[in-house]
Amino acid sequence: MNWTGIYYYSKNSEVLYLGPFQGKPACTIIPLGKGVVGTCALKKKSIIVQNVHTFPDHIACDSASKSEFTAPIFKNDKLYAVLDIDSDIYSRFTEQDIQFLKKTASLLSDLISSAKQEIS
Repeated sequence: MNWTGIYYYSKNSEVLYLGPFQGKPACTIIPLGKGVVGTCALKKKSIIVQNVHTFPDHIACDSASKSEFTAPIFKNDKLYAVLDIDSDIYSRFTEQDIQFLKKTASLLSDLISSAKQEIS
């Protein structure tokens, strides 16, 4: 993996803001429905792209990225964030990776939603 991060969703502005990440500096704001991350947020469904160059409207934050996995982080239909993982290898994500990452996003949903409730 060459990049991993979380984009937090802002309902007021309908954009996703870059949160914690590992890798080269990346796009800091992604509009809802744009690129893999924005599309994942809009549809509230995981998206696995084995070749990012074939994804319409792909946002190239790191030119070395070749495949990408995104999973929405939401609870009770309320979107909080998107988990985004990029790889510099085409077709990097196996079915086992995908199931593990979806479970990770689900666990993050519980943590983030609880933290948001405590802040409110």
